[in-house]
Amino acid sequence: MKSAKRIGIWMDHSVAHLVEYIDDQTSTKTIYAQVGEQDEPLNPSDETMIQNKEQNQLSNYYKRLSEALINYEDVVLFGPTSAKEELINLIKADHHFDKIRFAIKTTDSMTENQRFAFVNAHFSPSKNRPGEDN
Repeated sequence: MKSAKRIGIWMDHSVAHLVEYIDDQTSTKTIYAQVGEQDEPLNPSDETMIQNKEQNQLSNYYKRLSEALINYEDVVLFGPTSAKEELINLIKADHHFDKIRFAIKTTDSMTENQRFAFVNAHFSPSKNRPGEDN
């Protein structure tokens, strides 16, 4: 029997902790947004330039996360900020992700052990999931 490729991502606008779940085992990887801290702008045009640079860096972050998800069948995005909704809105526009099942959950900050427990509970075979035989 083939195992479904499942992953949970705790994320905010600065970091994403990817927790892969295969055969009741979890492994983790971290992707950083790399949105640099900027000095206070000297004039209004500098502020616009800084905002554009930060938006480009955030777009690159979401692109790297999207690329990490392409080979999974089931994904849960969780975390405290709107970053997960921003990512899912970008993904919905890309038909490469049409066959991937996504769930979004709002959570607080979590330790690594809490993230593992959350992903394990979400993908647990004993959980009665709609459309799946248990």
